[in-house]
Amino acid sequence: MVISLGGSLIVPDEIDTNFLEKFRQVIRKHEKNYRFVIVCGGGSIARKYIKSLREEGKSDFLQSMAGIAVTRLNARFMSYFFGRDANEGIPHDMQQVKNLLEKHNIVFCGALRYAEKETSDGTAAKLARFFSCEFANLTAVDGLYSSNPANHKNAKFIPKISWQNFLKKTNKMKYKPGQHFVLDQHAAEIIFRYKIKTYIIGKNLKNLDKMLSGKKFKGTIIEN
Repeated sequence: MVISLGGSLIVPDEIDTNFLEKFRQVIRKHEKNYRFVIVCGGGSIARKYIKSLREEGKSDFLQSMAGIAVTRLNARFMSYFFGRDANEGIPHDMQQVKNLLEKHNIVFCGALRYAEKETSDGTAAKLARFFSCEFANLTAVDGLYSSNPANHKNAKFIPKISWQNFLKKTNKMKYKPGQHFVLDQHAAEIIFRYKIKTYIIGKNLKNLDKMLSGKKFKGTIIEN
């Protein structure tokens, strides 16, 4: 299972130790039945760096590289939080992820090599394709809505959507480094093209636990 762990869940303002301890419990509970690749996002910290570079007129490439650096820092922190060997570092390409996964049930990474118009969600989708496995995106909202629930009280929760319809939704938005949506456009294209079953789950970790247990959970399933 590849999990995209949103940076806003790791560091919403201060590091959310309470959430991360629960996350660690859930992942360790299920590592007997799964091997996990956990891709860490950059969240609000990445967006602060990106915003400053954008205001200075720096290129999208440099904005993205700053964001990538933050995702890798978050991944390194999470590996330490899980008690991993500090000398192993974190992987920077898929082969390194594969090599570590042969030794460990849980591997953390940030964004891998730079790819145009891609966030850490795109990295996670690529890894799910590479390993031919399912993909779960943990984010600040509990799934996909018809519109932003923070701004629209009448937004309707969408428990299930096809790959094609989800791709149509994401393509309505213009990409920019540091964007904040439940899944980026490139990830949507990958899961559509390679038919990767995908879950969008919020920060209530009971739903992640239920999903990994094969039980009914609150979240959005993206499939055919």
